[in-house]
Amino acid sequence: MKLNLPIIAQRYFETQNAHDIEAMVACFALDAAVRDEGRGIRGTEAVRAWKTEASANYRITAEPLECHVDAGGAVVVVKVSGIFPGSPANPAYRFGFAADGRISTLEVQ
Repeated sequence: MKLNLPIIAQRYFETQNAHDIEAMVACFALDAAVRDEGRGIRGTEAVRAWKTEASANYRITAEPLECHVDAGGAVVVVKVSGIFPGSPANPAYRFGFAADGRISTLEVQ
């Protein structure tokens, strides 16, 4: 089934699966706020560090399964596989978007 993902979310998952850290960081607004595994991450430098660590530790691949878009952003249910206990898992990624189309917020639930 083809999902109708927002373009920047699609780019985020493509770059995640390619483990292209710089291309992933480019998906985020400069002051982006991320919440993952109970951690708060703010700004592209912190996003870069988070993605570098996660890529090295978990070698995650992400397959979007469902997408719900509304005025506040998008919620994407994702099959996440990698080197971590409980793999694969199906968390929800809650995206908020900046005026320029980049990711302003991301919460992995």
